[in-house]
Amino acid sequence: MPPANQQPSDNSGLNLVLFNIPQFLLLQIGTASILLLLTTEKTTGKALKAIGEASEELFRGDRLPILDFPEDNGTSVGN
Repeated sequence: MPPANQQPSDNSGLNLVLFNIPQFLLLQIGTASILLLLTTEKTTGKALKAIGEASEELFRGDRLPILDFPEDNGTSVGN
């Protein structure tokens, strides 16, 4: 609230010593940054999910070759 001897000013926005930034410009910058953060968050989440699924497949062993084991004929090694 301005002091009693001053009239409220008609200019709105951030008033710095050397220049005045209008409110609509601050609102546009804030909106753009929030939208960019939301988009980045969704993209990062999808990328992390894809990396997690790829590492799960690697540890599960789907990509490992199938080894042929010799069949056991019922004889033991010591006989």
